[in-house]
Amino acid sequence: MHNSPIATADQEAHQNPALLHHFATEEQQKDAASLGMWVFLATEIMFFGGMFCAYLVYRYWYFGDFGAGSQSLNVVLGGTNTAVLICSSLTVALAVRAAQLGQQKVIIICLILTMLLGLVFLGIKGVEYHDKFVEHHVPGPGFHFPGHVPGHPDIPINQHHAQIFFSLYFIMTGLHALHMIIGVGLFAFITYNAMRRRYGPDYYTPVEVAGLYWHFVDIIWIYLFPLLYLIDRSK
Repeated sequence: MHNSPIATADQEAHQNPALLHHFATEEQQKDAASLGMWVFLATEIMFFGGMFCAYLVYRYWYFGDFGAGSQSLNVVLGGTNTAVLICSSLTVALAVRAAQLGQQKVIIICLILTMLLGLVFLGIKGVEYHDKFVEHHVPGPGFHFPGHVPGHPDIPINQHHAQIFFSLYFIMTGLHALHMIIGVGLFAFITYNAMRRRYGPDYYTPVEVAGLYWHFVDIIWIYLFPLLYLIDRSK
């Protein structure tokens, strides 16, 4: 007699405690988790895409004022954060590979490095926010952004247009930072499970799916950095 699908699923669930009861096989569970993450990322693309479109429209309308706002940002700190995130994507990829190979210590080390790099990014972003607060570049009643449009010393900066730039800057980078915080928390949970040897060649889906999320957050920053920091910079 051939085993029934239900009996086969029960056998797999018994062999792998990580297999949830509503999935027939480990492969089905992995595919469902990956599909769920890709669908979630598609909604995130639409979410950030709306803000990118709004930014591009206002940039086209007020290019000079946006250029002045961009030049007030610290491109060194922004560039450093870009390098930090690229390195964190590497450590995530290494963590996934280590899980596939069953290298328990390497999984933990790479996940911890990823979290540390994420915290470095958030720390640098905190320094930038503090600088903007001290310089009165936070939109609101106390906003003050003196100067002239780059390349046009006879045209003063429009305060309303400049506030639009900094509003978009804080909204877009703030939401990105929130996603970073969520990612660090997610990896903290995964690291805890990795220390309990939950992941290996037979089951590493959480590491892989969290890695997809982290790579997406990194890609968003790759677009934010040139749009916000590199407008109208001749040098």
